[in-house]
Amino acid sequence: MGVRREVYDVEQAAGRLRVPVAAWRWAAGSGLVPAADAGRGVWSRAVVEAVDPEAVRATLRGIGAGVAADRLTEALGVRLPPMRPRVTAAAIGHLVRAGLLVYLGGETEFPVVHPDQVAALARRRDLPALLDQHVPLGPDQAAVRLGVRRRDFDEVVRLGFLAPVGTVDIDFKRQGGVTSVPLYSARDIALLDVTRPWVDWRAVRETRPGRRSPLACLVPVTPDTDRVLLAEVARMARVGRAAVVNWRRRHPDFPAPTAGTDVHPEFDRAAVVAWLLAHDKITLPAGAGTASLLVRGTGGATGRFRLDAPWLGLADDIEGTDQLSGWIVDEVDADALAALAAGAVGATLTRLTAPSAGRLAVLGDVRVTDRFRSGSGALRVTLEWPARLRGTTTRTGRGGVVRHGVPQARTGEDCVCERHDCGGLVPVLWCVEHGDEVAPVLDWHAGGGLRCAQLTRGRAASA
Repeated sequence: MGVRREVYDVEQAAGRLRVPVAAWRWAAGSGLVPAADAGRGVWSRAVVEAVDPEAVRATLRGIGAGVAADRLTEALGVRLPPMRPRVTAAAIGHLVRAGLLVYLGGETEFPVVHPDQVAALARRRDLPALLDQHVPLGPDQAAVRLGVRRRDFDEVVRLGFLAPVGTVDIDFKRQGGVTSVPLYSARDIALLDVTRPWVDWRAVRETRPGRRSPLACLVPVTPDTDRVLLAEVARMARVGRAAVVNWRRRHPDFPAPTAGTDVHPEFDRAAVVAWLLAHDKITLPAGAGTASLLVRGTGGATGRFRLDAPWLGLADDIEGTDQLSGWIVDEVDADALAALAAGAVGATLTRLTAPSAGRLAVLGDVRVTDRFRSGSGALRVTLEWPARLRGTTTRTGRGGVVRHGVPQARTGEDCVCERHDCGGLVPVLWCVEHGDEVAPVLDWHAGGGLRCAQLTRGRAASA
């Protein structure tokens, strides 16, 4: 005669009720069955026998990590280049380990999860912050999150500003087999603007293709040398030095100096950042900034709009399509933007400013191609236009747009347009008025269409 079992773990409880293990896991994680009362992950016999097996079995629905990642990516509303999505199948494993999703089965790195719980997570307004906190990023994703080129992100790592928090093995098949790729904390990446306030991050983000990174001239730091003075702590927290001195006097847990003198003490940067976060003296940046749009419709009406957490994708071919998407504050603004872009030839972007991009303009055919409302109620709009119509605004803002097509990886000295620091352009070799007799640069003049810029200047000089 067998010994009567008095406690059950997950597998034993599922076996006792003759239900799938995944069904019991979800019932336990969702609160359908009472919490484990006999230890961590262990239930008493009385609790198990009181559970209705049919009710547990009826709750079982699972989706793979890839499907769950797609649903969270859709809810996030942020698209990244192909093969570099913001939420990957591996990210689902990180969310399970963080306790945000219940593991139902499958591989621990790419688990099966419940669709209802994924939907609930997708409705949370703090989803981007949760991802930053719990899901590490590969180098390419990290560069996009920081808003810089990949080569600039490599400089960030070289300087010791970031260190890997883990690795993942990726099989590139024909491109070299299995490669170990480092992973970086998205939270640490988001905090770089705060923790390294002396770096001109705007200049780094606006560095054009082919240019040397502004970070290349900086000297690397090590954990032993990465120290800050009270003045830099004050810059991080955006307060005066006297406030930091007061914090140090009033809070016994303020980090102790690791070097320096009594007058000018030096503190470990990582310890100071952790203290500032714990005491709400600094906060994690919410997103990737704001894009500002000045739009003119075909009927002459204009409007100014703001897109939060924008994503700007620029084609690298003149025959391609550019895309801008972002969260819009007011649905009325979304309707007004759609109305301006509803004409037969779309709208014109007189000026577009966005993080990590130069000041852009588009000479027409701008259209709203998608309006997506997330589970949290926020509205995301997407605009598209042919890359051949893209240009850059003039330095003074008068005279309109310098027509480029697609920016090239060339230095400003190579640009034949003396009035504008465009950093390279795709030349227009033929003018409708003068053929190929004038230099291949065209200015956009709102009142008179396309005119040969050099010819215009020549006439003005001779007048």
